[in-house]
Amino acid sequence: MSSTSRPLHQRIFVHILPFCLALLPAINSSADDLPMAQPESVGVSSSRLDRLTKSMQRYIDSDKLAGTVSLIARKGKIIHLEPQGYKSKETREEMTEDTIFFIMSMTKPIVSAALMMLYEEGHFLLTDPISDWIPELQGKQVIMENEFGTYRVPPHRPINFRHVLSHTSGLDPNRNYLSDDEIDLLARTDNLEDTIVKRAPLPLAFHPGDDWQYGSSTDYVALLVERISGEPLKDFLQREIFTPLKMEDTSYVVPKEKRDRVASVYSPTGKDQTIELFRTKDYSDKPFFGANYYGGTAGLFSTVKDYWRFSQMLLNGGELDGVRLLSPKTVSLMISNHSGDGDVYIRGPGYTFGLGFGIVNNAGEARDPLTPGTFSWGGAWGTIFWVDPVEEMIGIMMTQITSYRHLSVRQDVGVTAMQSIIDSNAPLLGYPILD
Repeated sequence: MSSTSRPLHQRIFVHILPFCLALLPAINSSADDLPMAQPESVGVSSSRLDRLTKSMQRYIDSDKLAGTVSLIARKGKIIHLEPQGYKSKETREEMTEDTIFFIMSMTKPIVSAALMMLYEEGHFLLTDPISDWIPELQGKQVIMENEFGTYRVPPHRPINFRHVLSHTSGLDPNRNYLSDDEIDLLARTDNLEDTIVKRAPLPLAFHPGDDWQYGSSTDYVALLVERISGEPLKDFLQREIFTPLKMEDTSYVVPKEKRDRVASVYSPTGKDQTIELFRTKDYSDKPFFGANYYGGTAGLFSTVKDYWRFSQMLLNGGELDGVRLLSPKTVSLMISNHSGDGDVYIRGPGYTFGLGFGIVNNAGEARDPLTPGTFSWGGAWGTIFWVDPVEEMIGIMMTQITSYRHLSVRQDVGVTAMQSIIDSNAPLLGYPILD
């Protein structure tokens, strides 16, 4: 394949990787010694970046959000790290840089990376059936529908590792097509493995690989990590990702001594959508979905600092502070399109899906103003991160709100970060040079 025939995001990643790796000595730091820099030192305008602060403050002043913590990094340097508002409006506790948030679906990229670390050890191919490791899933049927109703047929192909990593598995059937006994199987137990094994008899929503469906696939990724590694997911993540990356505040349960740092959760209410308290910090004392449920779809607590370390590792091609978790080739594979032309409806048009990340594919359609090849994901309680390999920029914003469809706060982070760049890398990749 010629260099010009490769997908754009792969050409981007290969082009900027040497620049990213060259920055590694500059970002050698402890968890409390972050590589802070002035925006202008990495081609960003300070005055323009202040627009991010003002944008977040508007949501807080209008009582649409209690508070935010936002982080922007470029070329390995953190140029914006700002807490605003309150982690608890009721107690008037101010948001801080180290506030801990429930990151919901931002758990998925981390657990997906864990499985890809096992992939690098040669335990499986992406095309291997996951029933090699979860034999309870053998014999599944696919729900089909015609003018006479529904019926079930054998799948055209088995569910493979690529399918569960890219949400093309079909593992979440429509409840309307299930019997009452089958609907009962959907309920979670307090244990990940028991839940998945209990659901094994359920039919598939479609033939694996034929469509994109957001749902429970990353819980299957989590169980695969456990069965292949031979240890609980939480222990594998701690040993292989959190400790090496110095992600000291990322966990499924917040220790008692850190619980005062947890942000309360709010919900929009009334016609004006101002917020009211939904949950205090006390919910963080146990796993979110059950006493022993350590899953892949959601469950982790984290901070913007910790998630920056994970993001920077990916932007560096799998390495941070001299510790390598993944090969650059594997990271490139993860941010390739594995979902085909299906609609990644969670993020809207202009997105495809890789192995754990949504990927901006068409800037003319995407709601987020990010460069094609940018990979990202968000959480159901308002958190968001993105990594733009072209501009070597990372954006992270954390807040806690149960519904945010009426807000554009997550897109505003992208708008204000992108417009602050005054020395773009885009001309290096053939984009127009503007004088």
